[in-house]
Amino acid sequence: MQAIQLQAPGGLDHLHLTTLPSAAAPQAGEIQVRIHASSLNYHDLLVVTRPNAAADGRIPMADGAGVVTAVGAGVSEFAEGDRVVSTFFPQWLSGRQVPSDFHLVPGDGCDGFAREMVTLPATAFTHAPKGYSHAEAATLTTAGLTAWRALVVDGRLQAGQTVLVLGTGGVSIFALQMAKSMGARVIATTSSADKARRLQAMGADLVINYAQTPEWGNAVLAATDGRGADIVVEVGGPGTLPQSIRACAVGGHIALIGVLTGFAGSVPTAEMMSKQISLKGLIVGSREQQQDMVRALEQFHWKPVIDSRYTLPELAQAFRHQQSAQHFGKICLEF
Repeated sequence: MQAIQLQAPGGLDHLHLTTLPSAAAPQAGEIQVRIHASSLNYHDLLVVTRPNAAADGRIPMADGAGVVTAVGAGVSEFAEGDRVVSTFFPQWLSGRQVPSDFHLVPGDGCDGFAREMVTLPATAFTHAPKGYSHAEAATLTTAGLTAWRALVVDGRLQAGQTVLVLGTGGVSIFALQMAKSMGARVIATTSSADKARRLQAMGADLVINYAQTPEWGNAVLAATDGRGADIVVEVGGPGTLPQSIRACAVGGHIALIGVLTGFAGSVPTAEMMSKQISLKGLIVGSREQQQDMVRALEQFHWKPVIDSRYTLPELAQAFRHQQSAQHFGKICLEF
């Protein structure tokens, strides 16, 4: 089978196409899957570009979707021909005992889905939503489930509330689509007039240009008659968190997801305390939460937004497109 391996010390020029032995026949509790698609996340970009972030020869990519080609003994949840999508934390099936590291995350601490076939425990996958292409399903493992958990699991979104999303990456676009489907008002930010038009076409009730309005937290307050956003999907990190706190409603919730602006910074704690805001960090979600999300997605009348599609040998090119920050939605691999 074909696969992409990352050679030490890392970097896009060290992603190499190779041929590996075919995936082993599944043992008890395992399934064999022909992978047909993956999608790029900022986490994957960090793994492949930060020096020595992954073991020499690591197969990257956390997201994978495809078709079950063989089933091991004792597996009743899946059958040959089922369309499936991988889980980010294969060991986190349900409950509150969340993983605190990435040593079992595909494409990071162990080999991921930039390969044509895998044999893994059946619990490393869920069914894909009915009617989804492989590329559409592959966007769910990381970005889709992150948005779902931010809004529904942790944020407890209710119809009529206001949700603030930052930028036009995969998590933010998913959050926009999900929130609108559940009856929320959505405010979005971008620095691009073209992307602003696309956000409005997708249903964003208000789009704020953060380059033209650096104090966009005040703009959110003004647009909500001083109330603020009930849920903020915070993907920027330290560079945007102060404005997100300003934009958040009293008693509101901030889902802290991203590190796009760095890994540490100052926090206006007095304002956060006076507003009694809940600030909760999250990294994707559990298998049970993914199953809940898949059932919900089958009731919605939209599909994930795919910005562009690349083949497996074009993975480095796909990452360079991601680095340009010109994408709107998800960048996918199909193979």
